[in-house]
Amino acid sequence: MEILEFYGGTVNDRHIARAVAALERGDIIIYPTDSLYALGCDALSNRAIERLCDIKGINPDKQLLSIVCDGLSMASEYARIDNRAFKVLKEYLPGAYTFILPGTTRLPRVFKGRRSVGIRVPDNDIARALCTALGRPILSTSVEIDDADEVVSPASIAMHYEDRADLILDGGDGAVEPSTVVDITDPDAPELIRQGIAPF
Repeated sequence: MEILEFYGGTVNDRHIARAVAALERGDIIIYPTDSLYALGCDALSNRAIERLCDIKGINPDKQLLSIVCDGLSMASEYARIDNRAFKVLKEYLPGAYTFILPGTTRLPRVFKGRRSVGIRVPDNDIARALCTALGRPILSTSVEIDDADEVVSPASIAMHYEDRADLILDGGDGAVEPSTVVDITDPDAPELIRQGIAPF
């Protein structure tokens, strides 16, 4: 596995370009967010999504899939965001939240038959820079390691996933908690699905 170091969490354009090239090849990357480190792939590549789901043991027919976007403009291409939902998103994003929204027809085949998608806009410059440079979202799921000390360490994460992921972006130690998940498919009655690192 290739490791790209981002010293101090600062965006390195050359490393971002290499990571984007990997995503465009259908590779699986690991990158920092404002919560746990995440496994990610090009959200519009069905082949890459299938590989990512296999790595994580996800059944895409039964589990919520989430995409990371660089902002609300990108998010609005893949999720239906009305004025009430927009106000909620504007208040909390960027931040360590996953908001469940109705999906649009721009989502790839794996979303067909699903009525919702998780939307993330992390408060992390590296994550958002990746999406901006790629020009589309990254399908993402948190890394899974039981040891709290190892799950924050890029070096430990790299060892854990060395045979399954292709590239890791080392942005320094991560967090030990996942994002907070809120269902706003009905913006008038938000439902807290999972209390994570951020309050809601």
